[in-house]
Amino acid sequence: MVNRDVRATLTLPGREPLILMVTPAPDGAAGSYGSYGSSGGQEVYVAMADGRSHGNPVHAGDLEEGAPQEPGDAATVLSVVAEAAQETVMELLWQVWPLCREHGTGMHPRPAGTSEDWCPGDSAAAGPPVWWCRGGGNGGCHDASPIGELADTLPGKERRALRGEERRALRRGGRR
Repeated sequence: MVNRDVRATLTLPGREPLILMVTPAPDGAAGSYGSYGSSGGQEVYVAMADGRSHGNPVHAGDLEEGAPQEPGDAATVLSVVAEAAQETVMELLWQVWPLCREHGTGMHPRPAGTSEDWCPGDSAAAGPPVWWCRGGGNGGCHDASPIGELADTLPGKERRALRGEERRALRRGGRR
């Protein structure tokens, strides 16, 4: 779903989608103690197609230190992967992604319907994950798009061209 947003709003080198990359965890690292059910001490990163990544693994929890358990629901996993993808893209390509079409500012993954003062772990916000915009200089915070549906925010001509490209790729038997 995150790659749908990448494809709709960002030109990656070689236009290859982002990947999930599994690497051995260093001894004693968070991944050594239960990374998404792995017992071999592995860490999972969101990376460029060439394997470069930046930031924390998508499962930053050390169960021995009392950190929260690994996310188990699809909405939380999607938010964590979207955040990791955003960090990799921004740090390796040196550009803000994704941008709010209305305000031109960077957006962040959050549960739908959150307010400006929302904090991660706040159980009051339980909506599906969205790209959330803080708004312009005068506020105007808003949910810009559900994660995976940024293409729907594109102007008509761009949106139709993207959908046509997706259909052609499916006919060729590949996924982009």
